[in-house]
Amino acid sequence: MQLLTQELSFPDPHTADAHGLLAIGGDLSVERLLLAYNNGIFPWYDDNDPICWWSPDPRMVFDLRKDQPMKVSKSLRQSGRNRNYRITMNQSFIRVMTCCMNVSRNGDLGTWINDDLIAAYTQLHELGHAASVEVWLDKELVGGLYGVDLKEQGVFCGESMFAKATDASKLALWHLVKTLKQKDYQLIDAQLYNDHLHSLGAVTMDREVFLSFL
Repeated sequence: MQLLTQELSFPDPHTADAHGLLAIGGDLSVERLLLAYNNGIFPWYDDNDPICWWSPDPRMVFDLRKDQPMKVSKSLRQSGRNRNYRITMNQSFIRVMTCCMNVSRNGDLGTWINDDLIAAYTQLHELGHAASVEVWLDKELVGGLYGVDLKEQGVFCGESMFAKATDASKLALWHLVKTLKQKDYQLIDAQLYNDHLHSLGAVTMDREVFLSFL
């Protein structure tokens, strides 16, 4: 594991440890974040820790080259038709990140997202390198997701999503999948394996293969 300095560089992702931890330190500048994502690296850390940079193997992805990269259940389709949700993109980026930070997950309040990360990714968004999907019920933001958009590579790096109403985050993801497929994107990077993402159709991919898309 490497301790980063002010120099704008990262070690080879293949040198990450068995858990995917590659380096610690550095900063959250736009330049460093873009360098990280373009090399298959992302930050993930707790408030009391230094910035930790990860490149796990295998990687969790939604493969947009497939005809059906996401498993869409009958109930999810019904939610899309019957619950009067309205879906937008890039209309409320900061609010989506803030909701992702504050939403209760498994009985715990909050996530690894903090104010520094919100400020950093907002800069990325303002420069066109990060995007959000919002799900509205009337005028209330009830779900959404955000991530880093690597347009030239056709890869969207999903960061976090939230839901305050039935199926709201799944509908945000479904909207993103459909939108990116229309633009001939190749992958949505979901980073680390979890059962929920797997149930929605995400698959594991060897890091070497994932890096080839970048």
